Amino acid sequence: MTRKLAPVDSVEVTILVDNVSDALLAPTAVAARPRLTLDCDRDQLLAEHGYSVLVTVGVAGNRETILYDAGFTKNTAIHNLDVLQQPVNHLRAIVLSHGHADHHGGLMGMVSRVGRRGLPLVLHPDAWLDRKLIFPDGTEVAAPPPSRMDLDREGVQLIEERGPTLLLDDHVLITGQVERVTDFEPGFPIQYRRSSNGWEPDFLVADDQGVIINVRDRGLVVLSSCSHAGVVNVILNARQITGVDHVHAFIGGCHLSGALMEPVIPRTMEEFVKLGLDWIVPGHCTGWKATHALARLMPEAFVQSSVGTRLRFASV
Repeated sequence: MTRKLAPVDSVEVTILVDNVSDALLAPTAVAARPRLTLDCDRDQLLAEHGYSVLVTVGVAGNRETILYDAGFTKNTAIHNLDVLQQPVNHLRAIVLSHGHADHHGGLMGMVSRVGRRGLPLVLHPDAWLDRKLIFPDGTEVAAPPPSRMDLDREGVQLIEERGPTLLLDDHVLITGQVERVTDFEPGFPIQYRRSSNGWEPDFLVADDQGVIINVRDRGLVVLSSCSHAGVVNVILNARQITGVDHVHAFIGGCHLSGALMEPVIPRTMEEFVKLGLDWIVPGHCTGWKATHALARLMPEAFVQSSVGTRLRFASV
C-alpha cells in the first residue's frame, strides 16, 4: 500500500554527527560546508562513530524541522549544535532509525536541550530489544537499547510503529519496517536478541527505518542511518511505499564496512548504478572501500559527507 507523501519545495539536511570531520572540504552544488577556522581556543566540530541529522522541509515559505537520530555519546550532537549556532527548541519530532547505541546514545542530551515535554519520538517497537553482537572469533559486544524509563521521565511522547508514519502535515514519511526483496543483502548476521528462551538470532534488524521526503519536480530524498535492511532494499522500499519512481538523493549509512559486509559491495555497486540517483552522500557505516567505490562509479553524483555539512535539495 502506497502512502500519499505531499511534495515539498525544499529540504535541508544538516549533518550533526558522522564518523568524519574534514574542515577543508570544498562546497558542491548541493553541499555547503562550515566555515574554516584555525582558532584552537574556539570549540570545533566533533566526529564520532555515530549518526545524527537535522531535516528541515520548506513548503510555501514555512519551515519545519525534525531530528533523525542523535549520535553515540550524550554531548556530541548538542556540542555540534552549539558550534553551528543551530537552535533546536523548535523541533517538531525526533525519529530513531533503530535501537543501536551509536544512534540513540545522544537522545537524552538532545531531549534536555529541546526542553519541551510531549516531544514526539517515533521508533519501531524492536528498538527496545536487549541485543548483543557475536563476532566470528567469539567476541561478544553488548548492544543495549535506549532507556524507556529515562525517556518517560523527560515526558517524551513515544510513537511506536512497525509500519510507515507521516509527519509534518504529510510532508515527511518515516518508513517503518523495510521490506526485504534482494537476494544478496544479509542484514546483520552477528546480531542476537534476548528472548524468554535465551539468546536467539536477530539478523534482520527489523527496527531499521528511514526518512523520505518528496521534493517537487525532483523526486525522493531518502535518508537511512545504517541501512541494516540493505541499502538497495531501503531505496526500493522508498519507491514502493510512495509510488514515486525517481530517487533524487540518498543520504546516510550503507553498512558495508568490515570483513563481514565487504563481500556485498560489488553487487551493491551494480544495483546503485542501475537506480540512477542524482546524488549520493554516503556516511557513517558505509566504510572506506564502499565509499571510494561509489566515488569512482558515480563521480557526478557523489558528495563526501562530513560533520557540519548542510545539504539542500529544492524544486526547479
